[in-house]
Amino acid sequence: MEKAREVLVIGGNRYFGKRLIARLLAAGERVTVLNRGSSPPPPGAIHLVADRNDEISLTEALGSRTFDVVVDQVCYTPRQAATARRVFAGRTGRYVMTSTVEVYEHEDSATLVREDAVDPTTVPVDLELPWEEPEFQESHYGEGKRQAEAVFAAGPDFPYVSVRVAHVLGGADDFTGRLQHYADRIRTGEPIAVPAGNRPATYVHVEEIADFLAWAAGADFTGPVNAASDGVLTTEELCEAVAAHFPDGKTVWHPVEVGEVSPFSFARSYGMDNSRAARLGFAFGDVRRWLPGAVADTLGRGGN
Repeated sequence: MEKAREVLVIGGNRYFGKRLIARLLAAGERVTVLNRGSSPPPPGAIHLVADRNDEISLTEALGSRTFDVVVDQVCYTPRQAATARRVFAGRTGRYVMTSTVEVYEHEDSATLVREDAVDPTTVPVDLELPWEEPEFQESHYGEGKRQAEAVFAAGPDFPYVSVRVAHVLGGADDFTGRLQHYADRIRTGEPIAVPAGNRPATYVHVEEIADFLAWAAGADFTGPVNAASDGVLTTEELCEAVAAHFPDGKTVWHPVEVGEVSPFSFARSYGMDNSRAARLGFAFGDVRRWLPGAVADTLGRGGN
């Protein structure tokens, strides 16, 4: 039998993070979960309490522990990445950061975007920006993730993976409210705001991304990797799946040139190419096959 690996998950309190932890435990790994203490991990996992933004707190909580792999679910800024890199240097054989499709937010490509479109070794890092301010961090989400990747990629002495996660759908515990946004408007006939030139996007099922992260934790590749189901969806296709649960509803589109738009509508095309993941050995499913079930689960209409 292979020896169980020591795996640390930073964050992972909800949604696909908790599914990842469940998969690691089921696979027999020795799992440690580190968070600020707001939520205990499931039975079988070791719990460490620390603020990952506080280097002293993080170092003290870890003590002399070392890990085969760290999966960082809550790294949003280059400052957080710089702290993690210092603290975990020499403590882990591999560092897996959960990144995002939003690193490609400046792309506009008719073809699916590959990882080399954003090379983290060439991304400038500015640690002096006000990353600790929630409003700044939220409005610079993609930039924060790009710069965090760049910190981990600086030099060959820190084996890292950045998993660029597509838009996640599915699960009754989807806390984002994005699908509910469409359900509420379709049910009442309220207009749905979309860009005048609305573009398709890539998605991944909540169970599928948990599978991928668990698989990536046990693999040996490094660098960025796109994590997305096969195929793209338009906002119209997404709303068709939602509208199927509201036969008396009405889908009304409101194209806008400037201003706020609905959650899954995009003025740029930056759907992700998942061929690197396929070459490495992970096969994603087809988005259109799982979409109806994902919508039903999130809207609480799985029995309808």
